[in-house]
Amino acid sequence: MFTPFSLNLRGRLMQFERPAVMGILNITPDSFYASSRATADLDIARRVESMIQDGADILDVGACSTRPGADVVTADEELARLRHGLEILRRVSPDIPVSVDTFRSRVAAIAVEECGADIINDISGGEADGEMFDTVSLLHVPYIMMHMRGTPETMQRLTDYTDVVAEVAEWLQRRVRELSLRGVSDVIVDPGLGFAKTVGQNYSLLGCTEIIGDITGKPVLIGLSRKSMITKPLGITADEALAPTTALNLYALRQGASIIRVHDVKEGRMAVELNELLNGNSIFND
Repeated sequence: MFTPFSLNLRGRLMQFERPAVMGILNITPDSFYASSRATADLDIARRVESMIQDGADILDVGACSTRPGADVVTADEELARLRHGLEILRRVSPDIPVSVDTFRSRVAAIAVEECGADIINDISGGEADGEMFDTVSLLHVPYIMMHMRGTPETMQRLTDYTDVVAEVAEWLQRRVRELSLRGVSDVIVDPGLGFAKTVGQNYSLLGCTEIIGDITGKPVLIGLSRKSMITKPLGITADEALAPTTALNLYALRQGASIIRVHDVKEGRMAVELNELLNGNSIFND
């Protein structure tokens, strides 16, 4: 079940009394779902406006694709894209909470200190850059820590778990302790669906969302939107994956997810509303 949580966003305490919807903004030309890409100024502004109107609680901005087999761009290129995208985003909405999707500590620091980002979302859980945990501690911002093995180029060959749920939960728990020793308590954990996991392993982790939250003592983010864990078994494309994505997002919420990370905010918000009805917590009266 969902447990209310809060995040300290630059001195502003934001309370979440129901699961949050995080909308994806990819300022990249090569993210796996083409419709999520926005590089032109007008496209970025329109996507930001649309996601906010559809009910996004947080926007997650990425400027370096991490899809399986992706070519990782340089830090300078990632920064240039982020500066451009965040400038436009903040013109549209100065107040919407923004996370920056990066595994580089220097990029994270500049995004927070100069570009208006509020949260760091790191797919490597601090393993790709040894300075990341210290940077998060110095910045005093919430940190989303995802589990992954290897790199985007190699991760799909690194799926030899004995017990995927136990191993991922133990890794996240250990990293949470390491952050705690640095004074970082505002942490969200992400089991990393699609990252160094087989289709079956992804579903095992999804079904144990609440267990992962209990073991780590932290809110859990689930990001499964239009991923291959959906498209491969159903024999469909990412463009055709909205309905099963929405179904699985509702399942994730039933399993205790605190945040769902989505390409399609309107449908994600609907999943949250349906979950509230199932819990008997809806604002709607019979």
